[in-house]
Amino acid sequence: MTSTSPIARRFDFDRSSPDEIALFLAEAAIAAGPAVMDVYERGDEVRAKADGSPVTLADTRAEAIICDHLARAVPRTPIVAEEAACEGPVAVAERFLLVDPLDGTKEFVARNGEFTINVAMIEKGAPIAGAVYAPALGRLWFGGDQAFVCDAPVGAGLPDPSLWRRIRVRSAPDALTVLASRSHCDSDTEAFLAALPIADRRSRGSSLKFCMIGEGLADVYPRFGPTMEWDTAAGDAVLRAAGGVVLDLAGAPLAYGKIGADLRNGAFVAWGDSAAARRFGSC
Repeated sequence: MTSTSPIARRFDFDRSSPDEIALFLAEAAIAAGPAVMDVYERGDEVRAKADGSPVTLADTRAEAIICDHLARAVPRTPIVAEEAACEGPVAVAERFLLVDPLDGTKEFVARNGEFTINVAMIEKGAPIAGAVYAPALGRLWFGGDQAFVCDAPVGAGLPDPSLWRRIRVRSAPDALTVLASRSHCDSDTEAFLAALPIADRRSRGSSLKFCMIGEGLADVYPRFGPTMEWDTAAGDAVLRAAGGVVLDLAGAPLAYGKIGADLRNGAFVAWGDSAAARRFGSC
């Protein structure tokens, strides 16, 4: 990978590799960091959406910044962003962009830093590139053909390539390190985990769980509760680029562009080691 020029210029997906697309998405994600952290540090009021989920000024500001950048650079590519999608119907194509301007709003409100800004590129139902930015932690993950992590202080722009570290999943040990949602856990998740050989169980918020598996810091993340495609796409792309898999309960890769399901995901399990997925996936 090499660094790209400013995001405001037009971007040609057809002439770009997945790695180059991932960098383009990373630039969009980190551009929203200052606005998110401004709201975070002020502790602005939280309101409830129609479905009861929380939303803050950070969600709407970040979405506006990211979508403006993307629309200027790739004006003919559909953009599906969480807050806009909640206001009305959306359209997708064979290639489209998914934006979650603030994944882990409950973590944002709890002020534990475990929230992320997610941008992903979907092509033919698969996340081919994605970027996950955790502004409170100053960390950026991005992946296309390869996956990388780096420190990325808010407002500093995309870090120099010399500061990127390539990441890969690890081979599953005899006893697994499991990640569970900090805010969303249920009886189905507990039943699945009860059948696994577990050495350590950790709780993390937002799409950080995908990134931890991609870094080889954990082995599996099951999610049986409801999620939307924008919640998972960027982390899924990073994990796939790092050698992992995200599978539905039929053992197929998690699919995107499910308009018939209103872009809602079914249950899935994210694995670092595909051999472990085959061994334990039916648990």
